[in-house]
Amino acid sequence: MGSVRLHSDDNSSHESVTINWIRRDGSKMETKARIGSNLLRVAQRYELEIEGACEGVCACSTCHCILDMSVYDSLPEPSETEEDMLDQAFGLTPTSRLGCQVIVSKELDGITVKLPKATRNFYVVGDLFKLLLQTSS
Repeated sequence: MGSVRLHSDDNSSHESVTINWIRRDGSKMETKARIGSNLLRVAQRYELEIEGACEGVCACSTCHCILDMSVYDSLPEPSETEEDMLDQAFGLTPTSRLGCQVIVSKELDGITVKLPKATRNFYVVGDLFKLLLQTSS
């Protein structure tokens, strides 16, 4: 029988860094993050309150994260697509980014990521609106 190779959700090495999180309720949590992964996948791995409704393809704002200014400034600029999605985010700040677009690197070791108090999932909101329209007629 041949060998089996297990695949992770990223193509990174096994090196990791520490990411600190401020949860929606204000509590703090420290996690490990593989270099090459993204903040959305890290948060999901540790069951933090982050949705990622589009599965990390930059098509929603449910993985909205808030970074310190120095961290924000050290990252590549957000794409126009990311900025368009961020415009839909609840609690947008000057240092908001989508977690699916922030790739973990050695330089991010020890950063703090704040999760917003809520998110807007337009897929769900749209479905609820359609349901309300159907039930009211």
